[in-house]
Amino acid sequence: MPATPAPPAAGPRRVRSTGLIAVVAAAALIGPLSGAASAESTADSVAALRKDIDALLDAPELKGAVSGVQVRSLDEDALLYERDAAKPLVPASNAKLLTSAAALDVLGPDHTFATKVAASEDPADGVVDGDLFLKGTGDPTMTAGAYDALAEKVAKSGVTKVTGDLKADDSWFDGKGLAADWDESDEPYHYAAQISALTVAANTDYDTGSVNAKAVPGASKGAAVKASLSPMADNLTVQNKGETGAKDSEASLGAARKSGTNTFTFSGSLPAGGAAFEELRTVHKPTNHATHLFAAALEEHGVEVGGTIARGVAPKGADTVAARESMPLEKLLVPFLKLSNNGHAEILVKSMGRKVEGEGSWDAGLPQISAALNRLGVKTDGMELTDGSGLAATDKVRADTVTALLEEAPGEPWFAAWQKSLPLAGDPDRMVGGTLSERMRGTAAEGKVHAKTGSLTGASALSGYATSADGEKLVFSILNNKYEGAPPRGTQDAIAVRLSEFSREAPKVTPRVSPQRKADEGYTGDLECTWAGTC
Repeated sequence: MPATPAPPAAGPRRVRSTGLIAVVAAAALIGPLSGAASAESTADSVAALRKDIDALLDAPELKGAVSGVQVRSLDEDALLYERDAAKPLVPASNAKLLTSAAALDVLGPDHTFATKVAASEDPADGVVDGDLFLKGTGDPTMTAGAYDALAEKVAKSGVTKVTGDLKADDSWFDGKGLAADWDESDEPYHYAAQISALTVAANTDYDTGSVNAKAVPGASKGAAVKASLSPMADNLTVQNKGETGAKDSEASLGAARKSGTNTFTFSGSLPAGGAAFEELRTVHKPTNHATHLFAAALEEHGVEVGGTIARGVAPKGADTVAARESMPLEKLLVPFLKLSNNGHAEILVKSMGRKVEGEGSWDAGLPQISAALNRLGVKTDGMELTDGSGLAATDKVRADTVTALLEEAPGEPWFAAWQKSLPLAGDPDRMVGGTLSERMRGTAAEGKVHAKTGSLTGASALSGYATSADGEKLVFSILNNKYEGAPPRGTQDAIAVRLSEFSREAPKVTPRVSPQRKADEGYTGDLECTWAGTC
């Protein structure tokens, strides 16, 4: 069999031929041998691994697809497998690996987001003779409860009255809420929420710029459903057209927000005695929602605002009345990466731009990702990012760029926190297993594969760390594009399981092709489970 053509300079030459010469050549490629494994057994094991991964990628469900795949050994500093690893492909949420590592490099693991309340004059007598400013820096952990606690701090500072306006200062970021290349049809859904320096998270997963739309059936057929939004503020409007259907009828209720407004319309029906409807929906102009929510909290705590709610930039030297800081970035990584939170990624991009260029924008922030990766020793040839989350179908990344980052990251002081924040295969705790909670359970990969998932229409990915049967540390990246049908998560899982079973001493393994799992076992069409609200 002829030798496989040499790949780009990003990695050593692949060898698939047999015979003594090939065994010696493979041993040289693979690097120092682990334990008592001989050169011949190691070459046989690697050849078997390559054959199995080839079989998985050549399966009928990937006919016509393009797959960028690379597997490397951290312990042996060696290439174990690659296919089209130098081809730029759509990474989907694997882009978050690049964004998060860059943010740790640029902002630092101790970075926090501050939200301040400032007065235009010293309110020593309890009265602000002027305006009160709510100033944000993009904190994604500002829930309704956090705004209430901030209002309570204002009251406890002694402020009882503001003669002027409550002004929202979101100038830390630019005014662009949506990335240019996002699909407009995604805008109502929480994974495509508008980005703002002042925002509200709908829950403790910190889904920013969103509200929880909920409806429960009425007492009997024909009765209106009970519809609500949370957190509710007076900038939002509910139109309830939902009805209660017959007891055994099919649920058809939905909640929609008209573009450019904050009018939410509930329509359809819920069966009498049936389950509630509950989904996240984005708000228009998150700054307004945050400020109206804060205004209501100030009133609740006895602080009277004489003017209106408006926009404005806090003057230099304004007196800070109350402040709140978020958890440090290294802790925010857990909900960010475990649950693949798009809003967090974009907030970090704009925060990097603000720190380096003094401008909180995508234009200023995205170049910082490439710069940070280059500082880490990662080449970014062919990389094109138009957002930080991977929601844009125009993003392009090479598999060997991802594995290079995975190889370089262990040398960084933030690596332990970063790796721990990656989803852990098969762990049922959603803040441990994340988007891999329902994947690879009961296999050799369970509890041994830390990896980031990714899904868009026609693009699916899985990249991260695996530990072999011998305890060897491996890195891998699988970027699948242009497939037809369901996302090939079963194929990705089978590769990760095969890496977990890999042994340099024992080339024989379990059957090489694992079946695709069913949709009701954790797969939800083209969307990651967090996007569909199923994990």
